[in-house]
Amino acid sequence: MVKLFILSVFYKGATEARLLKATADLGSFSFFQRGTVNEFMTFASKTIVERTQPALRQSVKQDAYMCHVYVRADNLAGVLIADHEYPHRVAHTLITKILDDFSAKVSADQWVNGSESTIAFDALPAFLAKYQNPKEADPLTKMQTDLDETKIILKNTIETVLERGEKLEDMVAKSEQLSLASKTFYTTAKKTNSCCSFA
Repeated sequence: MVKLFILSVFYKGATEARLLKATADLGSFSFFQRGTVNEFMTFASKTIVERTQPALRQSVKQDAYMCHVYVRADNLAGVLIADHEYPHRVAHTLITKILDDFSAKVSADQWVNGSESTIAFDALPAFLAKYQNPKEADPLTKMQTDLDETKIILKNTIETVLERGEKLEDMVAKSEQLSLASKTFYTTAKKTNSCCSFA
């Protein structure tokens, strides 16, 4: 069954990406895993946004997930994490729609220093619910002219997005954004190569 897990909006600053808004549907994970899965997916999303050049789209394949990213020329970025069955074109069209709505409702001067608590944009949960079924995206396919002219780069793993010599394991270990539980979850999932691992 097609599953859409997370929608996020970031601002890609000079040194790091700032999460502005996010919503998630992690009901397919056990109750006890949801917090750590959400935290780790957010961490991975932020990392990929930071490694994506402005005006570029990427789809990063990692185990059971696809992380679709678009960083606009103005550094506003959208991330959609779904399973492999979710159509890439629909994912990128949806990200474009979300970023257009976000920029229409939230002025650009709020992006640089904004946070989830200060940004007023409550449309993400509705998008997440509506587009769980990609067939709902049919009206969005009219927006595909822009996508047809834009090359979407497909990456096989998150490691291909990282800089040379950089390892996800090292980033996870050093991260101050991940709790001990999330670091342990990542390590355990990587060792067992379970369906819930993101890397």
